[in-house]
Amino acid sequence: MAEREVLTWELYGTASRELAQMVADSGFEPTIVLGIARGGLIPAGSLAYALDCKNLFTMSVEFYTGVDTRLDVPVMLPPFLDRADLTGADVLIVDDVADTGKTLELVHEFCADHVRTARTAVIYEKPHSVIKPDFAWRRTEAWINFPWSTLPPVVRRTGVVDA
Repeated sequence: MAEREVLTWELYGTASRELAQMVADSGFEPTIVLGIARGGLIPAGSLAYALDCKNLFTMSVEFYTGVDTRLDVPVMLPPFLDRADLTGADVLIVDDVADTGKTLELVHEFCADHVRTARTAVIYEKPHSVIKPDFAWRRTEAWINFPWSTLPPVVRRTGVVDA
């Protein structure tokens, strides 16, 4: 098995607070935190609480189909976010990792012409990402075991493990 970065729940608590502090220290005050489902939902909720931002939106994007296997391009899934809800907002786009960066890039482009400001935040950034997140807690080249996706599902419906 390839080298893995292991993020425990305890370390996640540290990571999310430190990431929120980076955002706060930058002076950026999001009016909306936008979490990319699924991996970005838990970090988005944590950052929204830490940054005292009550407007928490989500977008579902499918890209990974397994460990280091993915679709050719990321695909937005319904229900779709109404861009009108983003008009004039300062948006913090949150995901768990910027691996290829294509998911963050897709969501950032979706928001670009409608928001006042869009910034990106991830727990992990990989060096080959096509987009450099504005905020990243840690950089790694390893596959990451996140605490919310390390154990197998209680009910398996997709057959996809660790994605």
